Amino acid sequence: MTATAATHPLDLISLGKIVQVREQLLAAQAKGARVFRLESGDPSFEPAPHVIEAIAAAGRAGKTHYVPNNGIPELRRALAEKLQRINHIDGVTPADVFVTNGAMHGLYATFQALLAPGEEVIIPDPMWTEVAENIRLAGGVPVGVPLRREDDFAYDPAAIERAITPRTTAIFVNTPHNPTGAVLNEATLREIVRLAERHALWLVADEAYEDVIYPPHLHHSPAALAPAWAERTVSVYSFSKSHAMPGLRVGCVVTRSPVLKERLPKILRCTINGVNSLAQWGALAAVTGDQSHLAAMRDEYRVRRDLLVDALSTVEGVCPFVPRGAFYLWAELEPSLYARLGVSSADELTDELAHRGIGSAPGSAFGESCHDAIRFSFSTSTEMVREGAEALREVLSGGALR
Repeated sequence: MTATAATHPLDLISLGKIVQVREQLLAAQAKGARVFRLESGDPSFEPAPHVIEAIAAAGRAGKTHYVPNNGIPELRRALAEKLQRINHIDGVTPADVFVTNGAMHGLYATFQALLAPGEEVIIPDPMWTEVAENIRLAGGVPVGVPLRREDDFAYDPAAIERAITPRTTAIFVNTPHNPTGAVLNEATLREIVRLAERHALWLVADEAYEDVIYPPHLHHSPAALAPAWAERTVSVYSFSKSHAMPGLRVGCVVTRSPVLKERLPKILRCTINGVNSLAQWGALAAVTGDQSHLAAMRDEYRVRRDLLVDALSTVEGVCPFVPRGAFYLWAELEPSLYARLGVSSADELTDELAHRGIGSAPGSAFGESCHDAIRFSFSTSTEMVREGAEALREVLSGGALR
């Protein structure tokens, strides 16, 4: 009898279309080609000078040894204070804060600590790919709730409730939302909180883009609206977007759950054994120092957003959604565009654009309900966005691509 090899969990995880496009563009760039990096969410800005100086000072002071597993005490205290003062989450203490190797690692750690095999997590569809993948890695099952343009891509509480089954463990919320740029208002978030309470579900909130939001829209932390559900609410934050520190890999998980407080340190010890010490001192400077760069970056992102929106709004068959937060432009594609360009899908269009040095990500990279859509990032430099938007308009306004 021949034994059948079991499927390894990693064999169910994709490498990711965004990564594939990025690698193709980087290879072309290395050969001297002009490329437009509209596929990845990597801020073009540098960390504030006081952040860089804090990292250098920590190095000079010899702060390069092992650090506490859950994060250096100074950073945990500063984050607890910031969460109370800025996010209006009452009662947060340093003991509730766990420093992670970026928000992605924070999501990984959260789902590993939270889920048992077969348990379901309701997520928006479309959604940043790694959310569903991290749920699967924890043995869980992501259940997508389609977002619709006619609803401004809002996460509908009624649709969430219809998706709840006896196996549902958590509702996942992301606002501002990657990939659409939608922002949930306070009333909708309160409905989702009440839904979690009514069905005794965990609420997991990804707030990586909390500071990348365009007036008049405002960011509301779900945990601030859920004081009675504090022990079943988990919040994940990142320094990558707000403070332009993606390569320094600092994020955090915030929870008051006694169960997760027992489990998270074990995940942290077994995966990273403490976030890079120098990066943590830089993060401390970022959260306690001058914050004027937040508004400056937000203003520049808005300029870039408008460049892309203006370019794509003139293209027949492309329906861009004006993002209210984050730095992505989501556009739905009509059959007439495919016919005119001689492509069969958004996936094929992404490939053709990449051949021409223009980065993008097809809707299929973000879920099951959004194949006729495409995402462009405007986190790259303003000059590249300006030139890339014009190149994109010319390509999409023309005839067959091959």
